[in-house]
Amino acid sequence: MSLPVQLPLSVQLRDDATFASFYSGGNEALVNLLDMDRADMDCEQFIYLYGPHGAGCSHLLQAACHQVDRQKGRSIYLPMKELVYHSPKLLEGIERLQLVCLDDIGEVAGNALWEEALFNLFNRLRDSHTRFLVAANNAPRALGIHLPDLVSRLGWGLVFQVYPLAGDDKVAALKLRARHRGFDLSDDVARFIIHRGARDMGSLFSLLHKLDSASLRAKRKLTIPFVKEVMRW
Repeated sequence: MSLPVQLPLSVQLRDDATFASFYSGGNEALVNLLDMDRADMDCEQFIYLYGPHGAGCSHLLQAACHQVDRQKGRSIYLPMKELVYHSPKLLEGIERLQLVCLDDIGEVAGNALWEEALFNLFNRLRDSHTRFLVAANNAPRALGIHLPDLVSRLGWGLVFQVYPLAGDDKVAALKLRARHRGFDLSDDVARFIIHRGARDMGSLFSLLHKLDSASLRAKRKLTIPFVKEVMRW
């Protein structure tokens, strides 16, 4: 269920951003902790995860929201890249939800109004026992946030580094995403896409989406010759 507050931005969860479609690689401990279907203990209230672009932080936050929504709970995913251009008053009342996810929190660094608002939000979430997930591209003390108390709050719970995939893990991740899109991807085609495409998984997944759509339109299998034709490689 979505938050019953009108936000002046369009924030939608990606349909494919689920735990089932996330290849964990070296991040299995974190995924097991975030995925309440796998967890065998009470979940940590505050979790901070960080990693480079394409490592999967946004995917994991959205997957957690999808899971809460499927369980008829209430959650919200807020990308600070968009939110920071609006009033911090948008945060009022969200402590009543079961899960709050803030992405790219480093975007508020140096913005005194937003830093203060997030500090106050942390306190409200603590008092209401709301689960809170935060993602960024760096560890808390490397974000450049000026408010010391906010930096301290960001380290309240567990802090995890999300490691990007490499080598055969990228192949496995592409094949897993293909299966969730309803088709099989061979090792050879996956390696060819990785060799010729961008390095980060976000870009590779976007490329896979483009190729899948082209394959459906042309009613052809995803082969290396077909990939070359579509991508003009």
